[in-house]
Amino acid sequence: MADFSRVLMVVNPISGGIDKSDIIEEVKKQVKEKDLDLEIYYTNGKDDKEALFSQIESYAPHRILSVGGDGTIKLIAELLKDDSVPIGIFPAGSANGLAENLNLHGSDDYLTGIALGGNFKKLDSILINNELCLHISDIGLNAELIKNYQDGNIRGKLGYILNSIPTLIKSDFPFQFDIEVDGKKISRSAVLLAIANAKKYGTGANINPNGRYDDGKFEILIFKEFNIPQILKTFRENVELDEDFIEIISAKEARICSEKNIPFQIDGEYRGDIHDVTARISPVKIKIAVP
Repeated sequence: MADFSRVLMVVNPISGGIDKSDIIEEVKKQVKEKDLDLEIYYTNGKDDKEALFSQIESYAPHRILSVGGDGTIKLIAELLKDDSVPIGIFPAGSANGLAENLNLHGSDDYLTGIALGGNFKKLDSILINNELCLHISDIGLNAELIKNYQDGNIRGKLGYILNSIPTLIKSDFPFQFDIEVDGKKISRSAVLLAIANAKKYGTGANINPNGRYDDGKFEILIFKEFNIPQILKTFRENVELDEDFIEIISAKEARICSEKNIPFQIDGEYRGDIHDVTARISPVKIKIAVP
């Protein structure tokens, strides 16, 4: 008998356009083998916070499994508000940034073993405009792409690819930013400004080579120009990016302002066109099952 007994699996049935039935069956199989109890919650995009919170309160799970993308993990973390309950991740979204950074890839059997296992990592989180961010938030070109993707009908990476060229053509970059970090103020022109608690986007692009999930800091990444050779370099594992392409600033707290509203996203979810962003390290840590 394991040292826990109640498992709650949270499934986003439409994320990434991916069929989740094989994952669900594998979890059911291993849960039965381990003599654990299982409940499943399917997100609907309407009243998930209230309904899932109620289920967590009544069921009191010892482990929560996330079957979806970064948004599903974030939903769970926001409801837990601490690291008392470990989260197991199944990367089943359009872009699985957290899973990419934690090297959570492989068969359903392998991932279920990790999700129900006993090896964990505690991760920092960032509070951005009073919303929890676990991975990467950004303002500018990428957020504009996510906005166009969410307005479209095609899910998965194909949807991002099909929206990338129209986004580049229509975007009004570069954008002008005023940035205040730990009391120091600077102004920058950029195509994209990211607030990162991770090394990579879900695509595998290594934009923050020195980033760490557990160092009590986040990085502000200022992409100064749209440079295709430099962008392609980010897909290497060991990458050194030119200073003319990106400027990286470590921070515990920051404020970013612009004169006009610019597309903004948190963990792959478009959050509107805004001109003022505040970010600080949150006291909330999350506990993730890892290899």
